[in-house]
Amino acid sequence: MDASARAMVEAIHATPTQAVLHFAGGGSQALGWLMSVPGASNTVLEAVVPYSRMSLVQLLGKVPTQFASRQTAEDMALMAYNRAIVLSNPGFPALGVGFSGSLASSRPKLGDHRFHVSTRTSDQLLSSTVTLSKGMRTREQEDKVSSQFVLKAIAYACKVPTTFISELTDSEVPDEYKLQFNEDQELEQLINGEICFKVYPFSSDFSTAERKIILPGSFNPLHDGHLKLLEVAMNILGEGYPCFELSAVNADKPPLTVSEIKRRTMQFEKVGKTVIISNQPYFYKKAELFPGSAFVIGADTAARLINTLSSYETDMSKYYSGDYGRMLETLLGCKSIGCVFLVAGRNIDGKFKVVDDLDIPAELRDLFIPIPPEKFRMDISSTQIRKAQGML
Repeated sequence: MDASARAMVEAIHATPTQAVLHFAGGGSQALGWLMSVPGASNTVLEAVVPYSRMSLVQLLGKVPTQFASRQTAEDMALMAYNRAIVLSNPGFPALGVGFSGSLASSRPKLGDHRFHVSTRTSDQLLSSTVTLSKGMRTREQEDKVSSQFVLKAIAYACKVPTTFISELTDSEVPDEYKLQFNEDQELEQLINGEICFKVYPFSSDFSTAERKIILPGSFNPLHDGHLKLLEVAMNILGEGYPCFELSAVNADKPPLTVSEIKRRTMQFEKVGKTVIISNQPYFYKKAELFPGSAFVIGADTAARLINTLSSYETDMSKYYSGDYGRMLETLLGCKSIGCVFLVAGRNIDGKFKVVDDLDIPAELRDLFIPIPPEKFRMDISSTQIRKAQGML
């Protein structure tokens, strides 16, 4: 790696961007260059090299029309971006990188030698295809020049200016495609399941804590009880990144509209609190999105999760296909990836109940952590607040 490439890598590591990289068919020298310069942990969250065809099929969850193509690189970049969102610290820019190539091999190729590079951020998709001069370079040289291109693409996505000179010839002109996303388009992608969640880091207290302390809800409206409950949960756990989570997709109702998501999100901006907008209404799916997190819930939600209340009998059928064993397996899965539930007391069927009042299976008891009533108790609900405000 020459001095100009090293300087570019140092500049990339100095940015807050955190990336996941997927390489198929070449370009992976870029990973070696990124990892060889101190500060790589600031940038590289994960790198995957699905080199065999079956490995790439499993990564994408489908058989691509063409293994070495722009579409495949874009699909890889999108998957890498979603993975980066999950692994990155809240408020840090996430980047997904996809590389798909058909370079020189031990046997002559009938088709072109080419590579495709795609980068995906919250507001941009950039894809480039380069057709190399066939027979001009060895495999090692083709891999080097494609890796240089990957590194420049990462620098561009990190908004790093570069004077790095590529070894591409004048005839090897990249065919580029760029697509910008505004906030509404990004939220539409979230609702449609293209991206898994979006973070609004309104809090001024940025944290690198890996554990998130998440209070999910509909927040219609956000009220003092929500704010106090998350504060109490933070005090109980002692450390973590506190945030709220609003699901754009509801198990029982149509998805929220973009305008409604933005309306509810504005509430968190006013109080300076971080909110995550996800597309997962079920807790076991939330756990997969936020492994190792602590979810702050009410006793009524805890009862729904373990199906101990007669008023929630339909939930066993809806969420666990009527199978007690599946319920146990699902929640043990949440436990196995380090998630816990902090449970506040709530009025249930006219009686105030705490987690100790619930019939929790022995295998799951340490999954539910009580929030003592003397530390938090608020009987009024969002529904009652909306009624009092004439919103119902």
